[in-house]
Amino acid sequence: METTVYGAKGEEKGKIELPDFFGTEVSVALLHEVTTAYLNNLRAGTHKTKTRGEVSFSGAKPWKQKGTGNARAGQKNSPLWRKGGIIFGPRPRDYYTKMSKQKKRLSLNMAFSAQFKNGNIIVIDSVKVSEVKTKKVTELIKNLKVKGKKIVFAIPTDTDFKVAARNIKNVVVEHIKNINAYQILWADKLVITPEAVDLIKERQSV
Repeated sequence: METTVYGAKGEEKGKIELPDFFGTEVSVALLHEVTTAYLNNLRAGTHKTKTRGEVSFSGAKPWKQKGTGNARAGQKNSPLWRKGGIIFGPRPRDYYTKMSKQKKRLSLNMAFSAQFKNGNIIVIDSVKVSEVKTKKVTELIKNLKVKGKKIVFAIPTDTDFKVAARNIKNVVVEHIKNINAYQILWADKLVITPEAVDLIKERQSV
């Protein structure tokens, strides 16, 4: 499998041979399982409401049982009352979902394959910027004619480029060795470099 390598100004620089896993057969069920697990692991799980035993109210009876014309009431912390306790509300919990290494590796292969088949992967020879300015990154995106609201740069570490891109909405710069299936599938366009291709090939072959 070959694809075109572009320069920073959008010009064609040549071709690159992609690893075999860019042609992996895609399993929607596995990708759904893995992306759901990634989203679960991002959750803090700190949500909580107070039960009637935790609401700060006096335990005194609001009024006498009979003779007032009101309905019977025992405590102000009743869930039926305003500012009372919550019945069956959310409690703190851990949403961590364990995934095997095999599933992570296979899902990553499938994510790359799906994006490649849909024509959403762009290979650029270099993402170096002459100045650490947002303008330089927007110019690069414009030169590449990237169409899509969500763009992920899966590249080797480049602090200057990451800093320059951080103020652009829906543009994510992630080290190629840390990229996961969810981030790849989230992107409308995935921009990588030849060096990144070598690194991900090395990671997936381990």
